[in-house]
Formats: sequence, structure tokens, C-alpha cells
Amino acid sequence: MAEPDRPEGQQPAISDYGFLSDCHSAALVDRSGSVDWWCVPRFDSPSVLGRLLDPAAGHWTLRPVGEFTCQRRYVGETLVLRTVFHTDTGTVSVTDALLLEGGARGHDLGLRSPHVLLRRVEGQQGTVRMRTDLSPRMEYGRTEPHLRSTPEGAQARGGPVTLTLNTDVPLSVEDGAVLGEFAVAEGEVVELRLSYAPTFGAAPDGAGAASLPDTLDAWTSWAAQHTGYDGDYSEQVRRSSLVLQGLTYGPSGAVIAAATTSLPETMGGDLNFDYRYAWLRDLSLTMRSLWLAACPDEPGRLFAWLAGSAGHVRDELVQIMYGVEGERDLTEHELEHLAGYRGSAPVRVGNAAWEQDQLDVFGEVLDAAHLLREQLGEFAPPTQQLLVALANRAARTWEQPDAGMWEARDASRHYTSSKVMCWVALDRAVKLAPRLGAGADRDSWVRARDAVREAILDQAWSEKAGAYTGAFGSDDLDASVLVLPLVGFLPARDHRMRATVEAIEDELGEGGLVRRWPSDRSGFLICTYWLVECLALAGEPARARSWFLSATDHANDLGLLSEEADPQSGELLGNYPQAFSHVGLINAAWRLGQPAEDPS
Repeated sequence: MAEPDRPEGQQPAISDYGFLSDCHSAALVDRSGSVDWWCVPRFDSPSVLGRLLDPAAGHWTLRPVGEFTCQRRYVGETLVLRTVFHTDTGTVSVTDALLLEGGARGHDLGLRSPHVLLRRVEGQQGTVRMRTDLSPRMEYGRTEPHLRSTPEGAQARGGPVTLTLNTDVPLSVEDGAVLGEFAVAEGEVVELRLSYAPTFGAAPDGAGAASLPDTLDAWTSWAAQHTGYDGDYSEQVRRSSLVLQGLTYGPSGAVIAAATTSLPETMGGDLNFDYRYAWLRDLSLTMRSLWLAACPDEPGRLFAWLAGSAGHVRDELVQIMYGVEGERDLTEHELEHLAGYRGSAPVRVGNAAWEQDQLDVFGEVLDAAHLLREQLGEFAPPTQQLLVALANRAARTWEQPDAGMWEARDASRHYTSSKVMCWVALDRAVKLAPRLGAGADRDSWVRARDAVREAILDQAWSEKAGAYTGAFGSDDLDASVLVLPLVGFLPARDHRMRATVEAIEDELGEGGLVRRWPSDRSGFLICTYWLVECLALAGEPARARSWFLSATDHANDLGLLSEEADPQSGELLGNYPQAFSHVGLINAAWRLGQPAEDPS
């Protein structure tokens, strides 16, 4: 691979990017050594390096001068990335990491990030001449910072952000960039250390003490506490659990949906949304995947974050998503100055879905509480109030239309999956009633649960489609109904459910992936993993494994998955890396190792 200078407008594939995390922020670095995305100090902060979404929005390139080939891998069970560059004159490695706080181990990972992006160059053989080009642009590329040389390297100051580059490499400041060239011989080591600080505040504690060896030890210690999973596809499960930890905001325990905003669902299209927030829609499946991947403490932290973020639930809209510290207002706006990934505009920040009415959220929260009931022990009064309020809301509103789990922005409908999750909310509330205090109304929940079930069985079935469909009275298939067996609403062997699974497999399956609905152009990875689980439950292990492997084969060389993929080309699409896809992988891998449903 040769790319001494990326031509303007040329954008690597989404799968070309590696993922770095310090459990506060995330960075993406491509195969050729360009960091094209870094939002700091939080996942949802404005980018300081944003070439992912526009050629002029900032980057940090570190690569050999001239032509090269390269290979890369994560170092052991960490999110520290090592790329080896081969040139005509020798070989070097570049190790990239967002450093963790010195001394952090196990479940202290990410509690206090030093906000340091470290790039370590090591000579492996011969001598290689390297070049660095740091061109930061603050506020999603809106602000070109003031650059100045310092005795230790260079500094960039723009608006609320100051970046400091410390290195022994001779640097110059030219045309809005910090530039340098240097030679690395076998056995030599050169480090470049880029640190964030607020312009008008104190620098993060511990930045100076953070180091690469300590960060490697920190990730390794976390992985060592999560060795209990010994089921099928353990390597993929362990890598996915690391990705989920990398998408976790350490101070709160919230798991964001993805590290990016506005990577397109369809190349050149406008379905580009900000996923750097935590969705309650994903809650119970995420908790289950963490539990199955032998991460026993993380689900409890995630539930505690939820209970604190929701506060008292009365008659207001039950919010489906929050910021990583529990923020409610996620008002969406467009960044019109950015071209978008490969011209896929608009670029959006914030997400208007926070104002949508989605009935499935009741079931997600109550299912999560039921899943963790033993770990959580006696429910505290605020948790009791939350769960009772959500169960009552499900009983009162299940007959209303909503935006559905795919967050439709046109019209509300009676989505089948939303009704099913209302049934889940009521079913779990009935089972949890003895733990929910004086507010529990078990008898009314039982009546509402049975009414929801009757309505689904009657109104979600389409004789024309020969399947359960996406909305009441519709004949259109929708892969969201694959959740029915997964939440215990119907057995996978039920004759109507079997017909539904086969219809989805035949009509929505393409290129080893499952699309959400017939007109959807991309394959949705979580839907494919849901199909795997349904087939495994129905006693079809060979078909289930085939779908599992075809979905997992879309991961890049680092084991990372986005939200979707093109069924023809296999190209990854959508925000990246995508928590829900890795959640689906973990749950499906575990299911493949379990007995099928008892047909009796």
C-alpha cells in the first residue's frame, strides 16, 4: 500500500479503520497511519481530528516516506493497535494507543482518562525515514488553531481546546500543520505524545504518568477478569467484549451505540445519524451479552447508570436514549460545512430520536432488571419506582402507535416489535412484582399482558405474507419480529414462527446477511445474528452456523463490525464500531452452544 499523500476526496473504506479507546473518547486510525477521528474529552465531544467526515476537518498522519506495505493487529487482548510498515530500506512498527490512567486495573479501567494519544515508532530492521503531519481542526473542523513550536514539540490552541505534542522529533509549523521527518534505525524508539487539555481549565490529572506499558497492562488485567466464557467462537466473543468495553464511558458505565456520527447506511445517502449516545433500546441485549461474555460487573454498572439517568418517571415522555452522563437534551442539528463520508451528507450532531415515542423501551428496562435480579439484590426505592412506572406505562399505552425500534421519522405505526416489548415489560413486571414494593399492581399487569399477547397473535399475522409482519395490518416483512422467540413470546418451533423465520430467511436474506425490510439495500448485522439465534432455538444448528459465519466474516481484520454491510460487495456501512452488532455476535455465539428448544 502506498499513500504518501492522500488525494483530496479519497476516503478509506470504513473497514480500513482501527478503533482506539480510553473509555472516555475514541479515535480511528486507518491502515496507512492516519488518525482521521478523535473526539475528546468525551465520545460525543466535537472532533479535533475529523477527516473521516471531511478532507479539511483535521488529521494526524504518521507513516514512512515513500512506498510501503503494512500489516496490523491489536496487541494481545487490548485496544492498542500495532501496524508494521515494510519499505525498501527497512521495517518499522507504529503502536497507537489512547493511554489509560497510570495504575488503573480491572474494573477501574477508564474511570479517569488522561486524554493522551500516543504513537510509538520502533525500528525493526534497516532504517526507515518517517514523516508526521499533525493538522488539528477543532469544533468539527470549524476552527483552525494557532500553532506554535515549543522546546518539547508543538502546541495547538483553538477555542476551548489545547493540544500539546511532546516528542524529540524536530518539528516545524507550516500552513496550519505541524510537520516533521526523522529516520528510525533497528532498535531505535521514537514517541510522539499528543495531549488534550481545556484551554481555560486544568489539564487532566495523571497525563504525565500515563504510559504505553501501563496501558497494555491495564487492558490485559481487564481481559483477565473476563475469562469465564468458554463456549463457541471464544476468540470472536472476547474481541467483541473488548470492543463493548471500549464503547463504555468509564465514569458512568453507559455503553454508546458507536464511536462515530454520520457514517452512512447507504453510500451517498442521507440516512446519517449520530450514534455516540446510549440507547435504552439496546439495554437488555447488551446486558445479556456482557453477562454471557463473562463480564459480570459491567451489567450492574450499566443498570445503575440507567436508574440514575431516568430519575422519577411520571407522565412525561419516557426517553429512549441519553448522553453518557445522563443528559436528556440531545437536540439534533446539521454541520453544513462538512462534506460527509464519501460525500454522504448531511453530517448530523445530536439525535432527534431522543424525542420519539418508542414503546419498546419499557420492555428493555424491565427485561434488564429481570435478567439482573439476583445480582441487583433488593431493589432500592428509586429502582422500584422506575420499574413500576414503566410497567404501568406499558399497560396504559400499548395500544398506541409509535416510531418503532428502527426510529421511523415519517409516521407512527402499530409496530409488532413495540407491542412485543410491551408484553415483555408486563411479563417481567409480573415476575418481579414481589420485589417492587407497595406500588406493584400484579393483577392489572397480568390482564394487560394477556391482552397484548392476544392482539399480537391476531393482528400481527398476515395470511398474504404467511408470516408475522412488521406492523399490525401490514403484509410487509420486517426482521424485527425475529425477537419474538428471543424474548420468550413464542417458541421458535411454533408453526407460525417457523414460517416467519423461513420467510425472512428466503426474502430478506441476501449475500449472507439479513435486510430489515424488502426495500432495504443493506444487510443489518444484528438482524442476521437474530436469525442465527432463531434457527438454533428451532433445532437447525447447521443453518444457524452458516448464517453466523457469513455475518462474522464481514468483520475487518481487527474483528470490528459496523452497523450494516453491502450484501453484494461486503463493504461495511453505518456507524463504527457498532455495539449492537458485537452484542448480536456474542449472544448468537452463546446460543449456538446451547441445546435447541424442547419440542414437547
